[in-house]
Amino acid sequence: MHALQLVEDRKLELVEVPEPDAPGLGEVQLRIKAVALNHIDVWGWRGMAFAKRKLPLTVGAEASAIVESVGPGVSNLLPGQLVSIFGARTCGLCRACKEGRDNHCENVGGVHGFHLDGFAQELVNMPARNLVPAPPGVDEIGAAVSPITFGTVEHMLFDNAKLEPGETILIHAGGSGIGSAAIQLAKKMGCTVITTVGSDAKIEPAKALGADHVINYREDRFEGVVRKLTKKKGVDVVFEHVGADTWAGSMLCMKRGGRLVTCGSTSGVSTSMNLMMLFQQQLRLIGSFGCNMRNMEDAMQKMARGIVHPVVDTEAGFDDIGKALERMETRDVFGKIILRVS
Repeated sequence: MHALQLVEDRKLELVEVPEPDAPGLGEVQLRIKAVALNHIDVWGWRGMAFAKRKLPLTVGAEASAIVESVGPGVSNLLPGQLVSIFGARTCGLCRACKEGRDNHCENVGGVHGFHLDGFAQELVNMPARNLVPAPPGVDEIGAAVSPITFGTVEHMLFDNAKLEPGETILIHAGGSGIGSAAIQLAKKMGCTVITTVGSDAKIEPAKALGADHVINYREDRFEGVVRKLTKKKGVDVVFEHVGADTWAGSMLCMKRGGRLVTCGSTSGVSTSMNLMMLFQQQLRLIGSFGCNMRNMEDAMQKMARGIVHPVVDTEAGFDDIGKALERMETRDVFGKIILRVS
């Protein structure tokens, strides 16, 4: 079968690999349908894996699949069923796993497509417990963007930031995959949404998703615009995932008692911070990583009911993956790039 593998930094090759054996105890064999590309794929492509990994490595951290066959002991999944794949190899045995806090696993083995072989291949065996069935009304793309794109946002906004209807939120990089998901989820619950984008071409698409105010951060200092829009009060929540380039401005955008939730650092992993502002304004800074499987279920249920939808920039094949990653690196996208596998 075919697999798309990273053979060295910034070099991908489509290779022939053996098909997996029949699924073992508690396992399911999957035929991958779609892979959604994320910035974590760009990191891996650049060689920014913050743990030991062995090349060649099959890429792809977020995907949907059809159940091909089930192994012994699997009773909750059937061949032909569409599923979304939780992308980290959790143990299923620790307290966090048993409590449904999958992204807090104490013995996680790594992230697929980053530390472990990913999903840009035709067939793969996975533990049944790491699969979330897609409800009726959710297609292959919807299931593919649930584990990282929508699941991450669900976890950030609702589990961590505790976003409430009527609040005002600043969402950075509204044209990104998670930014486009966050705009929809926040607006649908009745929040005022301010978002930043990197070009004028992204302003109208962001407004079409529900953003009330869109700021081209390359043209205006977003913190100044936010203070003006909120009459100097600031926002209740800042949705951060850019990092060093926006951190100081994000701190200035919060109202007293505001919350900043962050899941990324695409512009750099280190920054400085005014500690007096932090404690005098009683701000709350919240780190968020990944999601749990309940977040994936919630996201797909909202898709099934038409509350939110995946925003697709382009669909690509294996031959176009290098160009797709280069495009993501330059942030010349609005929404997701989807890699069709079968």
